[in-house]
Amino acid sequence: MSGETALFLICGAAAGGFINGLAGSGTALFALGFYLVVLEPITAVAIVALMSVIVGLQGLWVVRAAIFANPVRLSRFVVPGLLGVPIGLSLLEVINAGALRVGIAALLIIYGGYFGFRAALPAFTRLTPWLDSAVGFVGGILGGAAAVSGAIPAMWVSIRPWSKAETRAVLQPFNVAILSTTIALLLMKGAYDRTALNALFVTIPVGLVAGQIGIMVFRSLTDIGFRRILILLSLLLGLAILAGELT
Repeated sequence: MSGETALFLICGAAAGGFINGLAGSGTALFALGFYLVVLEPITAVAIVALMSVIVGLQGLWVVRAAIFANPVRLSRFVVPGLLGVPIGLSLLEVINAGALRVGIAALLIIYGGYFGFRAALPAFTRLTPWLDSAVGFVGGILGGAAAVSGAIPAMWVSIRPWSKAETRAVLQPFNVAILSTTIALLLMKGAYDRTALNALFVTIPVGLVAGQIGIMVFRSLTDIGFRRILILLSLLLGLAILAGELT
């Protein structure tokens, strides 16, 4: 491994690990840009997925009390999400994934741009178990079809007036579950070859340390501050997806 490759891997792991620790989502948004410079796309995705899960375990531990306090609500997102992944994969044969990603990007940009800079954030307080399940299901489908599983769930939980721990107790386990499915599929495709393993040897330690720094910042945020970060991350994710499709 060259020094240049190691530098890009370290920078990507630091950026992705930090945002994972801070928000429990968005690792790929901040890491893939570095990884794709020095790695093949499938290898870069494989590394991001595995690093996201490993670093994400730290975030799960931080909000473990909130997870166990309401496992039913979490299951309403995760179970339909897992069911949606293979459906999304099957749709790849009949839809244009690029066009789908552009549509999602536009939605994220409109949502993040509108709510991200408002003085008052939206607060959807009503209990919506069926809508929660629908959001999880759509997230799983989009994860399989366009690799953006967290986009819709992040938008949905950011308008709920939950505490930051409650919000993260849904979003992070959802991402870990969907990405674990992705890892299994990539493993069957042989994505974790020697190149990937060498890269993981560099990225995982850096990502874990950066994740701890992100968790420290997360602990200092207010509930409103955390929701605002999620909304602004939606805007950034939309812009990143759009830029990737147009280049």
